[in-house]
Amino acid sequence: MNKSFTYILWSCVFIFWSCKTSTQHNSQSNHADATLSRIAFGSCSRHDLPQPLWSPILENKPQLWVWLGDNVYGDTEDMNVLKQKYDAQKKNHGYQKLTASVPVIGIWDDHDYGVNDGGMNYPKKKESQQLMLDFLGEPATSSRRKHEGAYGSYVYGSGKQQIKIILLDGRYFREGLQREDGRYIANETGSFLGEEQWNWLEKELTGSTAAIHIIACGVQFIPEEQRFEKWANFPRARKRFFDLLVKTKPAGVVLLSGDRHIGEVSRYQPEGMSYPIWEVTSSGLTHSSTNNTGEENKYRVGALVNQLNFGILTIDWTTPKPNVNIQIRGRENILYVNERFSF
Repeated sequence: MNKSFTYILWSCVFIFWSCKTSTQHNSQSNHADATLSRIAFGSCSRHDLPQPLWSPILENKPQLWVWLGDNVYGDTEDMNVLKQKYDAQKKNHGYQKLTASVPVIGIWDDHDYGVNDGGMNYPKKKESQQLMLDFLGEPATSSRRKHEGAYGSYVYGSGKQQIKIILLDGRYFREGLQREDGRYIANETGSFLGEEQWNWLEKELTGSTAAIHIIACGVQFIPEEQRFEKWANFPRARKRFFDLLVKTKPAGVVLLSGDRHIGEVSRYQPEGMSYPIWEVTSSGLTHSSTNNTGEENKYRVGALVNQLNFGILTIDWTTPKPNVNIQIRGRENILYVNERFSF
């Protein structure tokens, strides 16, 4: 059978399963029949700039696309304006090619939330949440529409080939930050996820049978030195997150983040964790921080990428333990970072 035809046929079947199972009322959408082995992801896409990366993304034949935030640059309290920007993104020819063959899920960050570096005080967060879920094609019955905050989870595959993707909302409940000399001051006691989301996350991790857990949030989990937004601006919340991983002991955690207009891979092993946690930051689908040539990150593995980029996560299920390959790629599918590991 022709390989292209096989891929198109498989994609159609996968979309059918996605549509059929995404109407569940519980905390997650379950795609038990679909083994997932190749995921593409990225963030920071201005609807009004050229979008040259959709073609190389499709060259990698992903089975799923995950938005990591700043999916459009809304920056408004006018929901008509925000909707127009989402509509413009959906009309992009390259993005339409992707959505015609690849299921899409995702979470927001600040600009698509509605305000730069915004948090819980953004007055249109309820309305904005529904517009983002409309953009993602979440059905009216989706549990993500029924609670405050845009968090949610998805399960793919079954048995020893099961993946759980957990999308965390780092905006809706996040308390404020103050800035001094261009750098955020740590909020030692502030809320980041909110108690309802924390409780939900613990339930998602406790007793999970998934072989791999992919946890995504708009802002970076692991890096500490950089002066912009990050989990480390809320040190108690960051510690609570890694302590929760140690407590619940989920198999095979990989973190995904965006926001920074750079790409990089970080690796960190919390005390009490039996294996290191890997994080892939992929940011800059339409614009990147080309002037960022030397930012410190003691956890970085490989190069800092300051060009347009997207991420690819591939899982080899044929090995005794799942073998994971994480890549950061760019224009013309150029490979910037390539790391392999197993759990």
